[in-house]
Amino acid sequence: MIQAPREAGHAVDPEGGRFDVLGVEVSVVTIDLACERVAGWIRDRERRYVCVTGVHGVMESHRDPALREIHNRAGLTVPDGMPLVWAGRRAGSRGVDRVYGPELMSAICARAAREGWRSFLYGGAPGTADLLAERLRARFPGFEVAGTLSPPFRELTAAEDELALARIDAADADLVWVGLSTPKQERWMAAHIDRLRRPSVLLGVGAAFDIHAGLKRDAPRWLGRSGLHWLYRLGQEPRRLWRRYLRNNPEFAIRILRSPPRLVAVDADPAGGATADDPVGPLDAIADRGANGRAV
Repeated sequence: MIQAPREAGHAVDPEGGRFDVLGVEVSVVTIDLACERVAGWIRDRERRYVCVTGVHGVMESHRDPALREIHNRAGLTVPDGMPLVWAGRRAGSRGVDRVYGPELMSAICARAAREGWRSFLYGGAPGTADLLAERLRARFPGFEVAGTLSPPFRELTAAEDELALARIDAADADLVWVGLSTPKQERWMAAHIDRLRRPSVLLGVGAAFDIHAGLKRDAPRWLGRSGLHWLYRLGQEPRRLWRRYLRNNPEFAIRILRSPPRLVAVDADPAGGATADDPVGPLDAIADRGANGRAV
């Protein structure tokens, strides 16, 4: 494996590397590989957190250096949407695939049921975490929920925050699932991972809480693989999301033209790049337009 120099303090993904998308270092990873990394961290009792990010997370991080640093220090920052997968392939990575939050949660929960890992569910509207626990236990026999907590949407007081930490500590969980939405959940994980008594793996999975609790319908898989998952979500919550997508999606495309994605660390395959069996996807057209400043 060849690695580009990295700034001190950043987490290094030794097996697959990372690629830079507008300053956010996204992991070259698949769902299976992410599960293996989590399993290794639990086995070795390492404190790690996982960011599940898409265009929204990248654009928020582009505007906020502190949030960008949170993503870049994560044990994994996985590509939740196809635009980031296409970005990784355009940068030269063949090993990256979509790691959609709800699918990642399903895969790790299935593994947790087999391995006996304990989970704490932190987030969601009142009652959501309890409903989610119920659904996960039914779906994955042997899945162990060590505790749940749905904090208020407002910022917690110092006393409330300490009480929340005490409840998580008392649960002695291997996994802490965080469903607070981006960027709140990323900030929470970074601020609390070293304050928890037990070395745990924290995973920010956002909307996966509502989807697995049965409160929201998920998009068809083919829609997510085509890069149009945002359109499905917009149809579900237009009043909440229209400003986000109107602002972020065009700006993301424009900035990718100016600053193409690049590998930060690449795998051992010297060939790299996308192949006919592993196409780059629509980002190819964006990169072609950026090569000479006009559409071709």
